[in-house]
Amino acid sequence: MESPRTLVIECATEACSIALVEGERVVAHDHRVLGRGHAEQLVPMIAALPERGKAARIAISLGPGSFTGVRIGVATGRALGVAWGAHVVGFPTLALVAAMVRREHGNQPVGVAMTGGHGEWFVQEFDTGGLPATDLLSLPPEAAARELRPPLVAGSQAEPLVAARGQGSALSLLPDASAFSALPTMLLTDRVAPIYGRAPDARPAAPRP
Repeated sequence: MESPRTLVIECATEACSIALVEGERVVAHDHRVLGRGHAEQLVPMIAALPERGKAARIAISLGPGSFTGVRIGVATGRALGVAWGAHVVGFPTLALVAAMVRREHGNQPVGVAMTGGHGEWFVQEFDTGGLPATDLLSLPPEAAARELRPPLVAGSQAEPLVAARGQGSALSLLPDASAFSALPTMLLTDRVAPIYGRAPDARPAAPRP
């Protein structure tokens, strides 16, 4: 059965991207490196798509990445899902980066290294089929460089990681919604909740005695 038309939303990093896809065909696509301002840009970007982006399914990048960016993507996707009566699913952001590598460079193991919080990097390995081969970790750069084993590393911190470990090759990439069709379908989830990848900075105040 052919996959339904899907609106893909990815704004978990400094990039903001959307895609309207049918099966493996990208109907329309927009990718911008914003740094900030995802909340102001995302909805107009969707509205500029054919039929204002309306689709039977909405797929949202769940993180990890920017706490704010992840929440904006999830909130927008959920709201459109209610308005359109669409099926809403989520997917891991690092898996999308691995899918970009598979789309352009074929099936091979890849380590993904992305900017995290407080100077740490999010790292995870993916196998030749694009499935996670290790758990997602948030580590200081030196520990991250020791952790990733595949010769090929992709992501926003790929180049410094490869330089730190002194071997391998790097692909400097930010997530792009247009690679959605290269994601393994088993990574799609109906549990649309942010993947933060590390503990929140704020902690509840201790109760008063």
